[in-house]
Amino acid sequence: MKNLIDIRNLYTPIQPTVSQSAKSVSYAERLPDIQLQPYIYCYWELKTNHKLNEPFNYKVVADGCIDIFFDLNQPEESFVMGFCKKYTEFELEDRFHYVGIRFLPTMFPALFKINAIDLSNRSQNLDAVVPQIAKFIYNNFSAHQTEYQVKLRLDKYFLNHIKEINLEYDNRLYHAIDIILKNFGVLNIEKDLDVGLSTRQLRRLFEFYIGDTQKTFSQVVRFQNILKAKPSSQSLKQNKLFLDNGYYDQAHFIKNFKNLYGVTPNKAFGR
Repeated sequence: MKNLIDIRNLYTPIQPTVSQSAKSVSYAERLPDIQLQPYIYCYWELKTNHKLNEPFNYKVVADGCIDIFFDLNQPEESFVMGFCKKYTEFELEDRFHYVGIRFLPTMFPALFKINAIDLSNRSQNLDAVVPQIAKFIYNNFSAHQTEYQVKLRLDKYFLNHIKEINLEYDNRLYHAIDIILKNFGVLNIEKDLDVGLSTRQLRRLFEFYIGDTQKTFSQVVRFQNILKAKPSSQSLKQNKLFLDNGYYDQAHFIKNFKNLYGVTPNKAFGR
């Protein structure tokens, strides 16, 4: 990893909708072992604190990452969710205890030699993608385990994996990602990503390691930067926010934001 950019320090993938959940549902993120932090952004947990009166609608915003997730109550079923260019909704049951592994952009394909474009804009059974991880989850997790026990088992598995593989990467891809992240996704894709590759060659790398084009990834980075800024109602009403983030006008900004989040900016920030 010494030649790769430090994506973690340049990019913070935020999932804000869970903070708006009712008191009956809780969400938490935890750091993996420090040796895993260049690859895995976090382990996350989404669970009911008691049985709900009705199914729970869980909304996931576009964040540029690939996640593995499973319910501790049913570890025989595990899933992987690829890069998504719009928000995704899941209707969950009245009781659940999900555990997830959120990989930083490019890291899931790099670690497991999986073409990210094959995973994009959907979730699918993990057994059909990386069966060895699905088998590990099935054999090592159950409903009675504590958060600490879950973390230790995940750490041990992925630490062993990174010791056994030879990580291959293309410096030109990571140079392009570095440019996108340092410009918060606001740049001219054709002119600013001069990394020694043609647009078509760079697109192939982005599709394999990210799951979509450099343009779409930049749009998600730009969107995530707005979430991180937590704009006030005043800045939303003024032109400054969307102009600073490369949008042509307010209508363009609202449409793009709603596609990635699921609601308008005013409703999302609620102030």
